[in-house]
Amino acid sequence: MEKGAAEPGKFSRLPAGVWILGFVSMLMDMSSELILSLLPVFMTTLLGAGMISVGIVEGFSEGAASMMKLLSGYWSDRFRRRKPLAVVGYGLSALTKPLFPLAGTVGMLFLARFVDRVGKGIRGAPRDALIAEITPSGMRGAAYGLRQALDSAGAFLGPLLAVMLMLLFSNDLRRVLWAATIPAALCILLLVIALREPQPSATVPDAESHPVNLRGFAELPVGFWLVVLTGTLFTMARFSDAFLVLRALNTGMMTAYVPLVMVVMNIVYSAVSYPAGVMSDRYGSTRQLAFGIAMLVFANLILAAAGEPLIVMGGVVLWGCHLGFTQGILSKLVAATAPPELLATAFGIFNLVTGIAVLLSSLLAGLLWQLVGPSSTFLAGALFAVVASVALVAAGRNGALQGGA
Repeated sequence: MEKGAAEPGKFSRLPAGVWILGFVSMLMDMSSELILSLLPVFMTTLLGAGMISVGIVEGFSEGAASMMKLLSGYWSDRFRRRKPLAVVGYGLSALTKPLFPLAGTVGMLFLARFVDRVGKGIRGAPRDALIAEITPSGMRGAAYGLRQALDSAGAFLGPLLAVMLMLLFSNDLRRVLWAATIPAALCILLLVIALREPQPSATVPDAESHPVNLRGFAELPVGFWLVVLTGTLFTMARFSDAFLVLRALNTGMMTAYVPLVMVVMNIVYSAVSYPAGVMSDRYGSTRQLAFGIAMLVFANLILAAAGEPLIVMGGVVLWGCHLGFTQGILSKLVAATAPPELLATAFGIFNLVTGIAVLLSSLLAGLLWQLVGPSSTFLAGALFAVVASVALVAAGRNGALQGGA
């Protein structure tokens, strides 16, 4: 086992900053997922939006987030600071939370979701780069896995809270959405007060001496671009989680219980992420990614065939399992294949490309759903997952995944 590698159960060996960023992510995700678990229902019932509108809102919002990740990654590398941009990003998202319950039109909802995701884009690359910088290389799988596990814990606590409040407030959607403002405010307080950013290392040149341009992109190692390609194909196969919620609603699940879809998915996601990260530190990343692809294929096939809510939940469990085995490990691989002086920029590039994939896949998912039917959406996802397996084989043969071993 690599020196400094995490051992199962040795949470205390991870730097305090990783824990703080994990709990910050948990609180913001609790807020965001409370809203997201109800947003498709809010849009289609109270605001009368169609399925293509859902795809447009989700796709463009996530695409905007990813574009901002490229810019914020470059700014973070150029000025060699991570925390200020993280505060701006989380703060912007927190400020948008009251706009959701106040929305009276799809346009206003789109604006709120758009700005919220821009905030996510600003914070993502600097946060991920900071984790890589404060964590020994042999523990990065565990570090990204822990952050993702805490993030996913917030992602199931938010929808769980939504279910409880929907029952308590007799399905009053607007009243329930106001609850999302509380964890968002706590997130900002924790980030500002508790997180300490280390001084930039004198051995790492800043991005001003390595300007970001097309030539610089071309000089990034082939392994990095293969990681980007693999992550993009994964994204095309899974589109927005909003379609999981809509599939449950489509098969007859009661509106008050629809947020349980996100609860179940994120419980699995949270439970799998840290062990998968630890295993990737000990045994390499290829097996975890291959297992994740297999889970995604089966999840899409089950969701395509589902005729009742219980079967949908089976697909949701596999969906969460696939996320746990892939997302933190892909972040680890970006950190392993990127030059240190362009670490945040590399995360920005990765998230820009995968964000464009979210835009395309969400638009395609909404279009297929409305014109052909729900099953076609998930069958297309299964097809893209199979294609992703081909990219994984190519990356393995190239040796791109060895940096994440």
